[in-house]
Amino acid sequence: QELIDIMDRLQIPAERRPRICPKIEKPQALTNIDGIIALSQDLMVARGDLGVELELERVPFAQKLLIRKAKDAGLFVINATQMVESMIECPVPTRAEVSDLQNAVWDGADAVMLSGEAASGRYPLESVQAEAAAALEAESVRDLMMPRLPIDYFCDEANKPRQMDDSKRRTKVVASLGPASWSEEMIPKMMEAGTDIFRLNCSHRRGGDFERVYPLIRKCAADMGKKVLCLGDLQGPKFRVGELAADPIDLINGDILDFAISKDADDNIRPGRITMKPTTEQNALVKGCKVGTTLLIEDGIMEVVVTEKLSDTELKVKVIRGGRLKARKGVNVPDIEIDCAALTEKDIEDAEFLLKLDPPIEYICVSFAQKAQDLQELIDIMDRLQIPQEKRPGICPKIEKPQALTNIEGIIAKSQALMVARGDLGVELGLNRVPFAQKLLIRKAKQAGLFVITATQMVESMIESPVPTRAEVSDLCNAVWDGTDAVMLSGEAASGKFPLESVAAEASAVREAESVEHRVLPAIPYVV
Repeated sequence: QELIDIMDRLQIPAERRPRICPKIEKPQALTNIDGIIALSQDLMVARGDLGVELELERVPFAQKLLIRKAKDAGLFVINATQMVESMIECPVPTRAEVSDLQNAVWDGADAVMLSGEAASGRYPLESVQAEAAAALEAESVRDLMMPRLPIDYFCDEANKPRQMDDSKRRTKVVASLGPASWSEEMIPKMMEAGTDIFRLNCSHRRGGDFERVYPLIRKCAADMGKKVLCLGDLQGPKFRVGELAADPIDLINGDILDFAISKDADDNIRPGRITMKPTTEQNALVKGCKVGTTLLIEDGIMEVVVTEKLSDTELKVKVIRGGRLKARKGVNVPDIEIDCAALTEKDIEDAEFLLKLDPPIEYICVSFAQKAQDLQELIDIMDRLQIPQEKRPGICPKIEKPQALTNIEGIIAKSQALMVARGDLGVELGLNRVPFAQKLLIRKAKQAGLFVITATQMVESMIESPVPTRAEVSDLCNAVWDGTDAVMLSGEAASGKFPLESVAAEASAVREAESVEHRVLPAIPYVV
């Protein structure tokens, strides 16, 4: 009313009066929302101070309530603060940020806002483009989403006391072990902070670390009277460019290059030629390519497309998105189902190690699962080792390729768990298509009775910061409301500066989300 009074005093004509947009930053505004809306034309969910005043974990539910209330009243709604915070320093958003953006659109927001990302960040143009692209993709599937709140919702619900009793938490926290977390001192602290499952990442299995840490986990859990599980994660096939002949090379948009399997040890990357080492998996990748196949390099930073296939080991490619190419950068090929075994020689060795652990490990993840047969390879190893049924770990495929979405029925039929592995899935499927795929995968797996883990970049900022961003907490809460059974930490727990705080942050966010999940309806009631 004070702003209206100023307009009255200045005799501003009605047709020239700006729209009034209250910023909801205080818990009291949730109680008094009807009166606020009555005098407004717009509304901003200002998550910065609201997260301080209301507490960070309670903001995602408040956001849903506020957007719905304002939209029901016909207001224009802006969702703001820390939406792509990482883009102050990085040219691409994290998985959590894209999830947060798209969930805001699906909740009904009319606008998403940039603060420091656009005002003082290093990548203001990229930040605008990232938000626009994420929102556009979310709008393309919005008609497939159901309303998330019941008809009897009210905004003051968000002012309920925060859930502090961790014994009531059902959603598990999976923590990846590494130098930051696997010491004799840290293991019990990680459990105390809220870790329910430790991930043994076989990509980094070396030097007897697993042999040391596995019995330590079991001993600490027994001593503390806690039920803590273990998950072994097989590396899977890795596709990387080879070594450099000299300095890194610049890939220029429009250039035509060779892309080939190395002919010999001296056939390394040089201007005009990109090579890969002749492994079984990489031979299968190049052989599977055809004219028009897209190859993504270094998590999609660079992109080339096949223009000519000279042989099963030699391609001509055109640079679509250039960059500076260094040695051993990853290669993804989203367009093809690569015709190679899911388990490499290293994976078989690692699987045999995991299957011989005593007591038995609870889960083994199969990376880059594309079809049911990929999981059968692990079952065959269990059969060969004559592992009794009661000692067999649950098989957990990591969904990282678009082909897995097509073949999901067969994959689920041979699985006891499922991981939505948003890292490579974001590269292969496209970052902005992951949040919708995540909802579909979680719902499909839950319908089949599987244990579901949502993974990758959930609290990525906590590698360097002791607290998560608003987007990360929103991502965690929405994963719970979508039905996930567990949320995972990768680098945050394995090598970050704040592993204990990362565990505690995930536990706190999912605990709070669970406390209101009876008031949040499924976005996708059923997946056929």
